[in-house]
Amino acid sequence: MCLLQPRMNKEMEELSPLGDSGHGDMSEEESEEDDGPKICQVCGDKSTGYHFNAMTCEGCKGFFRRAMKRPTKFCCPFQNSCVINKSNRRQCQSCRLQKCLSIGMRKELIMSDEAVEKRRMHIKRKRLQEEPVMLTPQQEKVIQELLAAHKKTFDMTCAHFIQFRPLDPDKNDISDHNQEHCSRKYAQKNINKPEPNIRVQRESSYVSTSSPSSNSQELENREIKRLGRIIFTSLPHFADLTTYMIKNVINFGKMLTMFRALVIEDQISLLKGATLEIMLIHFNMFFNEETNIWECGPIKYCLEDAMRAGFQRHLLDPMMNFHCTLRKLRLHEEEYVLMQAISLFSPDRPGVTHHKVIDHNQEVLAMTLKTYIESKRSEPEKYLLYPKIIGCLTEMRSMNEEYTKQVLKIQDIQPEVSPLLLEIISKDS
Repeated sequence: MCLLQPRMNKEMEELSPLGDSGHGDMSEEESEEDDGPKICQVCGDKSTGYHFNAMTCEGCKGFFRRAMKRPTKFCCPFQNSCVINKSNRRQCQSCRLQKCLSIGMRKELIMSDEAVEKRRMHIKRKRLQEEPVMLTPQQEKVIQELLAAHKKTFDMTCAHFIQFRPLDPDKNDISDHNQEHCSRKYAQKNINKPEPNIRVQRESSYVSTSSPSSNSQELENREIKRLGRIIFTSLPHFADLTTYMIKNVINFGKMLTMFRALVIEDQISLLKGATLEIMLIHFNMFFNEETNIWECGPIKYCLEDAMRAGFQRHLLDPMMNFHCTLRKLRLHEEEYVLMQAISLFSPDRPGVTHHKVIDHNQEVLAMTLKTYIESKRSEPEKYLLYPKIIGCLTEMRSMNEEYTKQVLKIQDIQPEVSPLLLEIISKDS
């Protein structure tokens, strides 16, 4: 109790001058007299300053505030002439109140409960701003575990990418071919003289044309197969890439203590819901917003590669905007892995049963991210970073749904989609 008393006194001192003291500006003469000891004009106890226009102690200040807010009227059991002092001030509330009023204490200077609470919150915020924000040992441990899991499950050099089936089956060296392909595309864009791309034009006709109404089913199937050979040239490569990325995400989750503590059904539901989003976050680490190219070690990807896998513009355009927005935030690796974990521990995924546990885990991760930003970043606009990251997480949810629709459509036409991806996007628990 004695350890708390100095802090309580400090809080009362901070609150009184601008809060419920109500004394207004003191005169020069009064200010000069403040150096000497003061006594309460009501009971003679040691005064703590001017309260409601009179010099009083904390006890009489609180009594006057409570008495003025109560509808009850006090009655003196004696002759309304009780002498109020420190020892008997509790015995007659009526005479004590009259003494308060006689020395000039004013009811109109009492702050409302709302105003007092607002003042206290202001003092609390001010104190928090003055104290440096630091990560707790528990938060440091969470970040270190996430970083270790990320580094063990995902190779930032992308050396494995060259083992996938090539982006263009006619080219043996997919790295040289794709770098030349992307460079030519953006060189054309820079001089504002884009050449017509026959393959993309054909794809456009594919994505905008519904099933022929006049052709027979046999002709329709033949046309779909023909378009599939033209459009889906990079699909085998993306099938291998997706399988590789999904395995990384699964292994990432298995390395997290909070994830392993969940029941297996919830683990599966969370992975099925978050895998595509975590893959997006992974790829953002390689994105160059100047050229709109994903520089994944030996291979460089551009938007046309995804189009040649069968994906459509109403997914790819928002995805490009997302990558540009997120990359411009210049996230630290710690912020990237926390973002992945927040996405993973989403309690509203289909099939989740233990919502409270997962919600608590996500809250811990979100607070860790917020504290990391406040403690590790110094730029003035750092307080805008956390809501921007949360906005990107929300945007990924809508892209996740559209991605699933387009993958299922591609699988119907060209069954080259990764079986593991189909398992991830399936609705079965």
